Amino acid sequence: MLVDFALHVDRYLGTFVAQYGAWAYALLFAVVFVETGLVVMPFLPGDSLLFISGALAGAGLMNYPLVCVVLLAAAVLGDQCNYSIGSYFGPKVFQWSDSRWFNRSAFDKAHAFYERHGGITVVLARFMPFIRTFVPFVAGVADMHRSRFTFYNVTGAILWAVGLVTAGRFFGNLPWVQQHLSEIIWALILVPGAIAIYGAWRTHKSGEPSRV
Repeated sequence: MLVDFALHVDRYLGTFVAQYGAWAYALLFAVVFVETGLVVMPFLPGDSLLFISGALAGAGLMNYPLVCVVLLAAAVLGDQCNYSIGSYFGPKVFQWSDSRWFNRSAFDKAHAFYERHGGITVVLARFMPFIRTFVPFVAGVADMHRSRFTFYNVTGAILWAVGLVTAGRFFGNLPWVQQHLSEIIWALILVPGAIAIYGAWRTHKSGEPSRV
């Protein structure tokens, strides 16, 4: 069901907007907040949801400025929540094993990426499914100063949320995009993830020291 929702978010979101109107904004906020704010929910659609939201705004079905504000707030608050959770648990996280509620592999990839790129990881990870859910958590575990984290958090959220919504608004309703929407959604899911995995692999190979 979740995979079907991620791959057909245009269909589900469009139907939800038509049936429930303003409640669609609450749904958008909840999905993005949970995806970025809770390490147990990295599989929720992020990039595709933002793009489709912009496309619906471009078609006049949603309010573009309101969509931007709602999704930006969800992205910022979600990362802040995730950072606080990581800060609370601290280094003891490294002793946790893989389980239904904790994806150890995704955490290790995020940690490796953070070790390589330092604070800018918070910005870069916004465009990487799974990794973006764990990076603020990792930053909290690594005890990054909150003001420094907040700067990167807000910067990344603006580029990611407002950027993808705007792209969807201007390009989401073009005939060619509509015809290849499934392929575009797959690309939004798979391409950033592949880049993240490659970056983690390079980090493991190079063994470079941390840069916070």
